[in-house]
Amino acid sequence: MNNTMEYKGYVGSVEFSQNDSLFFGKVLGIRGLISYEGTTAKALVTDFQGAVDDYLALCEARDEAPEKAYKGNFNVRVSPELHKQAAIVASAQQISLNRVVEKALANYVSTQG
Repeated sequence: MNNTMEYKGYVGSVEFSQNDSLFFGKVLGIRGLISYEGTTAKALVTDFQGAVDDYLALCEARDEAPEKAYKGNFNVRVSPELHKQAAIVASAQQISLNRVVEKALANYVSTQG
């Protein structure tokens, strides 16, 4: 079972409340809150898609650019020693520190799942 869904480039979470017999979720990767719910999986998907469409329509009506999820940049905090080691590796391979982090993340993500 997958706990996310995607529509128009937005990824939404899928959660379930046993007490309420309700599926619910929110759009991930953006600062704004876009939430949705449904009593069935099909209703959840429909409400998710409607929430994304409503968000995009609201942005258009306000002449604002919609927030993009997962723009490709984020801050990473590591220990000074790990930072040093990664910088040395990057220098030795003549690549950027960003490329080292990207390769490490790609490797980690490919082993999950």
